[in-house]
Amino acid sequence: MSVAVLDSKTVTRFMEAKEAFKKCVEKYFKMLDSNGNGVICRRKLREGLDLLFTVEHESTVSKEDIDNFHSMIFDKFDEDRNGKLDLYEFAALVKEIMMAMARGMGSLPVIVALDQDSLLMMAVQHEIGS
Repeated sequence: MSVAVLDSKTVTRFMEAKEAFKKCVEKYFKMLDSNGNGVICRRKLREGLDLLFTVEHESTVSKEDIDNFHSMIFDKFDEDRNGKLDLYEFAALVKEIMMAMARGMGSLPVIVALDQDSLLMMAVQHEIGS
């Protein structure tokens, strides 16, 4: 874990850098598509969301509630209803979650602890490199 300072602009600028954001999404998709078949199943998405976004769950939230939350996310982005997410569907999911995080942060800087492999850390690194 690393500590970083970021705000909504950190996230939105990263997403607006289309090529950098696309490469990052493709990298994570390939990491989750461990068998290389071009799709991600529900279980892999759940594991991936925990890795990519490093979300801490309140101890009062049940495993069932967390599973239902992940299932709802999966169903929303599985556009063709085949029970799997392809790269296009995964990219739409990541973009929407990143936009929600940016809106939640607002324009004031926040200090957060980030996993080195999280998408928010990629946004911070992109900002530092720009």
